[in-house]
Amino acid sequence: MQKLNLPEYSFRIKTIQGKDFIFDSLRKKFVRLTPEEWVRQNFVQFLVTEKKYSVSLIVVEALVKVNNNPQRADLVVFDRIGNPVLAAEFKAPEVKISQQTFDQIVRYNMQLKVKFFIVSNGLEHFCCSINYAENSYAFLQEIPDFAEVLLLM
Repeated sequence: MQKLNLPEYSFRIKTIQGKDFIFDSLRKKFVRLTPEEWVRQNFVQFLVTEKKYSVSLIVVEALVKVNNNPQRADLVVFDRIGNPVLAAEFKAPEVKISQQTFDQIVRYNMQLKVKFFIVSNGLEHFCCSINYAENSYAFLQEIPDFAEVLLLM
């Protein structure tokens, strides 16, 4: 798979009937290894290993209702009492991050109401902090550690 703008991690990958699968440590099963899944798996490892997010508080493909239609957010992180604090949307490396990508995560956030969201294609990463009191957002220079996310809630 393509080298990403993230530290390198090792994964369990297997091939079944000519298709590659990667072991998802959060879902505890092998899932189809697509370019987008490659980005997600590497980003999860980055959050857990480098940014000290708790594995038990991360949900992959979290169910989100948008206008009563079930959707799936690529990743949602919860605080220790079960409130969503961060949502992430991942794209394949060849997909350019666009306004449409941001619109997608904003639609999910209409229900989630997280403080932070991330959009990444594995090569470019964007992280925003949302200020609901001022109805504004700000791009962050780097992705906050889990302890910072909890402090800023």
